[in-house]
Amino acid sequence: MRTLITSAFVSLDGVVEAPGGEPGYRNSGWTFKDVEFVPEAYEIKGREQQEATALLFGRTSYEAFSPVWPDMEDFAEYKEMPKYVVSTTLGEDGLVGNWGETTILRSLDEVAALKETEGGPILVHGSAGLNRALSDAGLIDRYHLLVFPLLLGAGKRLFSTTDKDAQKLKLVEHAAYANGLQLNVFDVVR
Repeated sequence: MRTLITSAFVSLDGVVEAPGGEPGYRNSGWTFKDVEFVPEAYEIKGREQQEATALLFGRTSYEAFSPVWPDMEDFAEYKEMPKYVVSTTLGEDGLVGNWGETTILRSLDEVAALKETEGGPILVHGSAGLNRALSDAGLIDRYHLLVFPLLLGAGKRLFSTTDKDAQKLKLVEHAAYANGLQLNVFDVVR
């Protein structure tokens, strides 16, 4: 069974919306506007590119990343990696042609089936709504969280507000950096 990993920049109060400057959110760009850049805090991002064997996105994040990431040197390892987009509305004509093989999945059942295939870790970037749905369905195996020392208040959250049983997590890696960022890697305990 493949491991499904959620990777997120998250504020201390759980907001994941528009960390890189995406339009439409009043705190857009909060990862670089309000926190000093410390290169070692982002080491996990390079490691993720080396360890992942597939990427999984929701439609909105795919549409945000796919016009930009294929030509970015920072994300070169992702270029030929298989990609999966979970969407009931995206058509084949909405996929970019210069970013490797991309498959549209129409349901969480199809994500569960993908996890049952042979291969290494599947990495989820962005995709706040998808992450909440994956969590509620018990499909996430690990969280890579780079926690920023900010309280953003309003905004899309990483974690679901669904009333459900407690989910235990096991801290398997952590670090704190001079700029206040914290890396927390959690495995989901089943």
